[in-house]
This record gives sequence, structure tokens and C-alpha cells, in this order.
Amino acid sequence: MHKFILLFQCQDRKGIVAKISDFILKIGGNIITADQHSTDPEGGYFFIRVEFILDNGQYSRQQLALAFKPVAEEFGASWNLYDRAEILRMGIFVSEPDHCLVDLLYLWNAGELKVKIPFILSNCEKHRKLAAGYNLPFYYVPADKDNRREAELLSIALGATDFLVLARYMLVLSADFLQKYNKDIINIHHGFLPSFKGVDPYGQALKKGVKVIGSTAHFVNNQLDEGAIIAQEVEYISHKDNRQDLIRKGKHAEKEALAHALTSYIDYRIIQHENKTIVF
Repeated sequence: MHKFILLFQCQDRKGIVAKISDFILKIGGNIITADQHSTDPEGGYFFIRVEFILDNGQYSRQQLALAFKPVAEEFGASWNLYDRAEILRMGIFVSEPDHCLVDLLYLWNAGELKVKIPFILSNCEKHRKLAAGYNLPFYYVPADKDNRREAELLSIALGATDFLVLARYMLVLSADFLQKYNKDIINIHHGFLPSFKGVDPYGQALKKGVKVIGSTAHFVNNQLDEGAIIAQEVEYISHKDNRQDLIRKGKHAEKEALAHALTSYIDYRIIQHENKTIVF
């Protein structure tokens, strides 16, 4: 059996689910799961994720997309169709902190992150040994805030990846880089957005006297720490905790939020809408 996933969004109206289901029936498919959400059935926005199977070789993803196009056009929909057999290529950018990188590589090696990793790229040489332990290509690019070496980053990432993950990459990527890369980039921010943006979110949280700290996995856009949020995790703290305690506790939340976000992304469970996400 060949498995496909449809992500579909449009203005809500009657008949959407019926039309999608009828299309899948007519091509000989069988729906395995279907999740849907409406912001308001009276003129709101409708979202659906449908997973279905077909006999092997019956249709390619390109053929299905072409056949489905009239259905989507009828509803003025935005949509994507994915083939489960196509494994995504995930490039990793990372700076000196290694806890998220270590966790991602463990999950990948255990088969829990079903992606290809074409490379690990860092402005910190120490990660070369870790990459070698997993037989993964490693690129050392000594970028810093004065010279971000974005042309070099693009030359490595552009053709080799389907998306990027910033596993604590501590340099901001420019609008020019984002435009030229033109694919999804997922970042883990060590703060509970929309609070505590930018540098030293744990120091900011300590000054505010909060009782909960968190981390946020989000899509990257042109504004610092403003991209659509995918996943968040929290850790409770007390008046006894200092800045180092917050950093230590926060690392766990960072790893968890990033892993959850990537699992959802790889499983095609995320629809972006108005700088928000629907995560099925």
C-alpha cells in the first residue's frame, strides 16, 4: 500500500469533506485518518488533514496533485499533498550549546525522527567529533555577528535540504538568507514566547520573578522570535533558583519542545495560517 497525506485549508462552507472524500473514493483510495478544525462554521476558516492509502504504483504524487487540483480550485483552497515514501532531508545548524543536537541525533538514530540528515553545520568546531560518531557530514563555518557567512551557509544548505532546524544556532539569519533559501526553517528559542524574546531569556525571566519558564519551537520569519509557534514546553521554578538553575532546567524544555515540533512537521501535521499553526 502507498500512503499519502493531504493538508487543506479554505473558507468554511458546506460540502468540503464530502468532496474530498468523494475524490479519494473515486481514485480507489481508503481514508485512514481525518482530522479537521473550523475557526467558525459561519464564514470562518476550515482546516483538514487526511491520510489515505492507495495500491502501490496506482498513482504518483504528481498525478494525484494534478487530478485533485479542480477540487481545491472549487473551494479556493491552499493545499499540499505529500507522499509518505518520500523522506525529508533535515539540515542542522548549531552553535556551542549541544544539548538539542545530542537529543536530535539520539532520536534520529533510534528511528524516532524519520528524516535524512545531509549535514550538521556549526560555528563551533567541537561538534565535529559528535557528527563523526553518527557518520554524518560536518561543516565548520566560523560565522559570527560581524560576519555571518550566509553565502557559504546557503551554498551548503540550499540544494541538500528540504528544511532546516536551528538547534540552538545563536546567529540571526537575515531576510536575504530567508528569501534565497525559501524553505521552512524551525528554531528552538530558550524562552516562552511571546515573552522573553531575544538574548538571555532566562535572565529576563529571573528579573520578572516568574514561576514558570519555557521554551518555544517556531518557524523562522523576518522578525526576531516572531514566527508561528509550533510547540512549547514549560518547567516550574521557585524563588530559590538562580540564573544557572533556570538554564539547567530550561534545557529539558528546549529538547522536548524541539522534538515535538519536528515530529509534527515530519508527520505533516502542521498547517500555517495568519502566523499561527494548526497542529493536528
